[in-house]
Amino acid sequence: MEQNEDKAFAKLVREQRSTIYTVCYMFSKDEDEVNDLFQEVLINLWNGFGSFRGESNIGTWVYRVALNTCITIDRKKKMFGKKVELDMNINLFEDRDNETKQIKQLYERIHSLGPIDRAIVLLWLDNLSYEEIGEIIGISTKNVSVKLFRIKEQLRQRKVED
Repeated sequence: MEQNEDKAFAKLVREQRSTIYTVCYMFSKDEDEVNDLFQEVLINLWNGFGSFRGESNIGTWVYRVALNTCITIDRKKKMFGKKVELDMNINLFEDRDNETKQIKQLYERIHSLGPIDRAIVLLWLDNLSYEEIGEIIGISTKNVSVKLFRIKEQLRQRKVED
């Protein structure tokens, strides 16, 4: 039975990998930290996998676990201060085309938002309905609409300031 659970979990991770990575990316600009967040999410998913009852969509559950994990780590990071960065003077992932620069600017603006607002933007950019976003975040559909309007205004203001 345990082997079946391992296979089911591996399948879940394969199917939800992009979602998990996207959530982690929204909470860090550092590649190593994104990978650390990804690992923490996987640990939390594994710990809760056996008790998932299927009362909600598995994708919704994965979003919720990933967001809660990243928000918790983000809060702890702010409580305990910043980490010391090591500069290796190399970035194999650096891309200099205009589209990549624009995407990086957008992510920088999104990173300046609070963790809940970041999560809402992520879910919205992933084309989830307001109802699904509300279910994942734990707020009403109307509140999702209001928050998204305010977030868009904040991002527009930051664009004008840049």
